[in-house]
Amino acid sequence: MKLTKNKFLIGYAAIVAVLVVVKCVYPSVSEGDTEATTESVAAASGESTSGESTSEEQAAEPSSAQALLSVASSSSSKRKYHRIMSVPSYKEAFPDSQTLQIVAAEKWGVRPVKNRADAESRKRELVFVGASPYYHVDPLYSSIPYLVPRAAILLQDIGEAFYDSLYVKGVPFHKLIVTSVLRSEEDVVKLRRRNGNATERSCHLFGTTFDICYNRYLTVEDPEGPSRWSVRNDTLKWVLSEVLRDMRQQNRCYIKYEVKQGCFHLTVR
Repeated sequence: MKLTKNKFLIGYAAIVAVLVVVKCVYPSVSEGDTEATTESVAAASGESTSGESTSEEQAAEPSSAQALLSVASSSSSKRKYHRIMSVPSYKEAFPDSQTLQIVAAEKWGVRPVKNRADAESRKRELVFVGASPYYHVDPLYSSIPYLVPRAAILLQDIGEAFYDSLYVKGVPFHKLIVTSVLRSEEDVVKLRRRNGNATERSCHLFGTTFDICYNRYLTVEDPEGPSRWSVRNDTLKWVLSEVLRDMRQQNRCYIKYEVKQGCFHLTVR
């Protein structure tokens, strides 16, 4: 009888169907084949199936299964960035007025300094904050870069937390910009001549208070490396607001959202 193509396919399908049924009814039938296959694969790759290989050989020549697990582990460990949430309202999240902040300033601060020379002579009470890897201090014309230690630690912690938050959210690093720090009595007098809204009893007099700009940031990048992708100031402001909200909720500081000055006005507590 002549074997046609159709008859061959029908016969092949019937044999496969029978084998599937046999395997389902008697699953132990396939165990021998599996072991033989395992042994043949191990032999081809130079591995021993007798369990007599030394730990040094195993460490030097990892199995294919180990390699696959390593690849799977590395692929599953890809970073998952946190979402940027910001705060519902800046004014509601940071409402602490001058009246409230001055109480903390008088409690934790120094006796107001008269001028820059007086500030230089009070270094036992004040800490220089003009340079840090976590924040940048703008050129200061109405204040000097000193804070009481408690406030200096707060500023440093905010800068570190901002870096950490940028990292977990997948945002390139930027430094915060500090625009105002300790003001002498002489600075306040000059400032009030130019700005009628400036208060005579400023929290900045006590070395407990500083301003962080929210619409400008300093980009951190390798000057000899490739250019980074730019980040909108609003995005950085959202991240900063989350950090400051957490600090305020931890009772580390009072914060006022200043619209006209474009900054967050903070006093340590």
